[in-house]
Formats: sequence, C-alpha cells, structure tokens
Amino acid sequence: MSLREVFAAARAEWTLMTFYQRFEHLVILVLTGLIAIVVVFAVWNLTLKILISILLTSSFDPTDYSIFQAIFGTILTVIIALEFKRSLLVVAERREGVVQVRTVILIALLAIVRKMIIIDLASTDATHLFALAVSILALGGVYWLVRDQDRREDIYQRERNRPLPPRAQG
Repeated sequence: MSLREVFAAARAEWTLMTFYQRFEHLVILVLTGLIAIVVVFAVWNLTLKILISILLTSSFDPTDYSIFQAIFGTILTVIIALEFKRSLLVVAERREGVVQVRTVILIALLAIVRKMIIIDLASTDATHLFALAVSILALGGVYWLVRDQDRREDIYQRERNRPLPPRAQG
C-alpha cells in the first residue's frame, strides 16, 4: 500500500469520526509520539551507560547484582514503555476500545516484575515481598480470567459467523 493510499484511507476514516473521536485520536497520537521519544532516549542512555562502563571502567562486571539490577531495571522500563505505546497504537487503529483491561494488567505485571528484579533484598522486609508476590498472583489470576473470557467470546463469534451446514435432501 502506497503512502498516498494510506493517507487517503486515514482521511476517509477521519471524516467518519465524531468530534470526540477525533479529539481522542489526536491525544492518542500525541501520547504515542511522546512515548516513542522517551523510549529512544532511554535506549540511547542505556547504550551509553553500558558502553562507557565497558570501555572506560575495567571493573565492569555484569554479574554484580547492583549492576544487574540497574541494567535489567532499565531494560524492563523500556519494555513497559514499548508495551504501553503498542496498546495506544491498537487504540489509534480503532481495533479495540480505549480501555483494554488485558494490556493494563500485563503492564502492571511487568512493572511488579521489574520491581522484584531491582529490589534490594537486604533492606526489604518480608511483608513487602509478600505483598508483591500476592499482587503478582492476583494480577496473574485476573489476566487468566480476562484471557479466558476473550477466548470464549472469540469462539462464540466464530460459531455465530460459521455458515450453516447444507440441509440433507430427501
């Protein structure tokens, strides 16, 4: 599809939108652009930190827990931002509504997993770890329920749209 065709399709879709849908679409596009800028700078910053640590410091040890925490904490932050940007793009393409529960739950799970990776176990009490573990289990359960509901709705839609079998002649 050429660029001209893409713009023509977007223009045709734009004319069908209500004022609020246009406003919502513009906000989503601005947020997507801002998140993309943040992701680019975060990756650039991470790359510089790693290269400077490797080239200028002879003591760079990626197996050191504090370095591991910093590197993977930053990587997971970028992954969370990318997932958030992807969910906004899905909304911008009008495939689904604004609220996508499954994506919000996934982002929350990623954020808690990031917290678990970067947490300093020496200075964290057991109740804090227990609360994080319960949060992960609860979000995992909700994610499973939402995914299961989506699967049932997909099966229902396929059953509804399936053509009826031909009648037996006789």
